[in-house]
Amino acid sequence: MILHVDMDAFYASIEQRDRPELRGTPVVVGGSEGRGVVTAASYEAREYGIHSAMPGSRAVKLCPHATFVRGRLDHYAAVGRAVREIFHRFTPVVQPLSLDEAFLDVSGTIRLHGSPREIGMSIRETIRRELDLPASVGIAPLKFVAKIASDIGKPNGFVEVPENGVREFLDPLPVARLWGVGKVGQAKLQRMGYRTIAELRVADRDRLESQLGRWGLHLWNLANGIDARRVVVDRQAKGIGHERTFSEDLSDMESLSSVVSYLCEQTCRRLRRARRLTSTVTLKYRREDFQTFSRARKLSDPTDSTLEILKVAETLLAEMRQRQPRSVRLLGVSLGGLSEADAPKQMNLFAEESGDEASSKVDSLSDEIASKLGKHSVYRASSHQWVDRKNQPPK
Repeated sequence: MILHVDMDAFYASIEQRDRPELRGTPVVVGGSEGRGVVTAASYEAREYGIHSAMPGSRAVKLCPHATFVRGRLDHYAAVGRAVREIFHRFTPVVQPLSLDEAFLDVSGTIRLHGSPREIGMSIRETIRRELDLPASVGIAPLKFVAKIASDIGKPNGFVEVPENGVREFLDPLPVARLWGVGKVGQAKLQRMGYRTIAELRVADRDRLESQLGRWGLHLWNLANGIDARRVVVDRQAKGIGHERTFSEDLSDMESLSSVVSYLCEQTCRRLRRARRLTSTVTLKYRREDFQTFSRARKLSDPTDSTLEILKVAETLLAEMRQRQPRSVRLLGVSLGGLSEADAPKQMNLFAEESGDEASSKVDSLSDEIASKLGKHSVYRASSHQWVDRKNQPPK
């Protein structure tokens, strides 16, 4: 059996836990000062129609009395690692989907920890007792059914679908519950007369495939409880990145360079913490009119050096400013083409002469200090203008 464990309103729940006076009140992570984008919303805030990816200005209008807090991604990541450590106490077969949710295959640990239901209850209780956070659990013989089960039970839910009860569970649900069906897909299926999963299940398979191609066959299989996907252990991230939306548009190169320096430091710290190397640096650039551009550069050799990555990011920024000189609303830096840090690689005979060894020592020392004293305890002089600005109280 497969478990899907989903932390409820994860970021917002952490803020409510850390600040007890916020419990039971609408809390919005991100979107501060109306310029940013909502990262997460507590269930109390969701009652007013606030959701992730919503512009902060819209969230303020929907719920003026909500508490808006700045996101603390490093803190959320640390809590996420603690959640994952709890998962691994009950099974080694864990497939993380993000910081706040994962699939767990408990088929091999039933003799050790009890039935899937008992394991699910134990995991949820352990998270509540040790981390003081709510979680929803779905249990089913198939991954997508377990995912649906946990979603239906939210918040703090617990739904179990037995092996012989998949059809009974799925039939009355709307087609939008199936993986791969968004708003556009739902509208298209409804125009074709498919509103519930049961109506898809009894549809003619060949006709559905001729109408919708491979997508139609995929939906028919899911509706009939056919899904061969298994839990994949420790799926590696394909990229690591950071981005910032500014409270005021920026146009001077000094300020923009400081932001890029800060983003590179934070992103590279995460890269080294994950013991990965990157071979591609991408700069995301959103103008004040919301038009978004990106430029990427492939590196000659994989690296985790902040200095090397910063040099490339600064070059990309200079190129972008030349092409798009208008004021900037958002900047982002992401690292792709990830590989294991301990994978064999070509050694540089001139590393010491080029300063690579010294740069590596600087990275190691700054990582160690940041892990003990916080991410703003040490940073490059080139990041100072942005760090100082973002730490100023809002006017």
